[in-house]
Amino acid sequence: MHYYKAPIDEFLFVLDAFGYDELANVEAFEAFDRDTVRALLESTATVFDEKLAPLNRSGDEQGVSWDPDTHDVKTPDGFRAVYQLLVEQGMLSITGPVEHEGGGAPESVRCFLGEIMASANKSFSMAPGLTRDLVSALLEHGSEEQKSFYLPKLVSGEWTGTMCLTEPQCGTDLGLLTTKAEPKDDGSYALTGTKIWITFGEHDLADNIVHLVLGRLPDAPQGIKGISTFLVPKFVDGERNPIYCTGLEHKMGIHASPTCVMSLEGATGFLVGEPHKGMRAMFTMMNEARLYVGLEGVSLGEAAYQTALAFAKDRRQSRSLDATKRDRGHQADNILVHPDVRRMLLNVKSTNEALRGLGAWIAHEIDVSHSTTDSDRKEKAEDLVALLTPIMKSYGTERGFDNVSEALQVCGGAGYTTDWNIEQY
Repeated sequence: MHYYKAPIDEFLFVLDAFGYDELANVEAFEAFDRDTVRALLESTATVFDEKLAPLNRSGDEQGVSWDPDTHDVKTPDGFRAVYQLLVEQGMLSITGPVEHEGGGAPESVRCFLGEIMASANKSFSMAPGLTRDLVSALLEHGSEEQKSFYLPKLVSGEWTGTMCLTEPQCGTDLGLLTTKAEPKDDGSYALTGTKIWITFGEHDLADNIVHLVLGRLPDAPQGIKGISTFLVPKFVDGERNPIYCTGLEHKMGIHASPTCVMSLEGATGFLVGEPHKGMRAMFTMMNEARLYVGLEGVSLGEAAYQTALAFAKDRRQSRSLDATKRDRGHQADNILVHPDVRRMLLNVKSTNEALRGLGAWIAHEIDVSHSTTDSDRKEKAEDLVALLTPIMKSYGTERGFDNVSEALQVCGGAGYTTDWNIEQY
């Protein structure tokens, strides 16, 4: 059973704590006053709770399937229908840039919308999450032609995006990558190589998938100084581009999220930014992803906490040490009265709230950096974002894992079973 309910009051408390008024008074965000934000969070939570959460367990159990003949990947039952519903209702574009048909909501709101989605269905959330990261990369590094063509479709969710970095022979050391990009007469490039660990590299949710691919031009110097970045769509002018899923990774978790091996067989790509300067675009995309990876720790920690709290209120064992708090109507008290259970729950709750605050602070400073006309305030905001983002990613995931584990311990042996979703988290 799914026990998560979005903590809307806590979201608003955090917004107030970091001075949301500073943003609400900015012209770009004037449509998102506090009352509007509450209504947006509540309506989003309702849709995700009714549509996404019921697919969490079933999607994890069914998983994704791959057809080796067609290279197609099918997501679990119900995923495509819900994704298309979110696109049609404009729920994936709320925080997108207005100039590219988005709703223009601030990052401070997006971080909570992301938390709600990941808490409801972590596997599903990874597709729109990566797409938004690609939007940010194109906003900063794409040509005007690329922005006008790709961004409206990516912002709406009509198309999805990925980032293709890792290869079989290189992980973090991207200087070792060997994907080749040969110039073509029409100004595009033919890319050949293999990428691995590509989240939602192939799926059936959207009509097109746009990959941001790292590769090397023929005259590229060795190492990361020779890396360029290319947009490689699944379809180009309605024709299938030869970038194929040639296998799926079998993972411990997030079974409803396809992790793909992608083979580029002379696939058409379009250069993003300057030749040999591709790491700039990739790091823009990766750095944005870091904040939301850290917030995933908060998402699953919160869902695990609420589940453990529900269990503790229901499970009866032994008597309270305080005789005045004993439930005389039963032979035992619920385990919430026991000090060690309360310690574990409060430890999870307090660190969840602290990490949510850290993520919201970073998001607030991102909004300030994009909207302020004060050069000193802008510099301070950018410095804080640069400092805190990798901390949020690293500690948010590590602490989130610990919090889920501690919530599982509250449930004892029951926490290890599929009756309680904590084992999945």
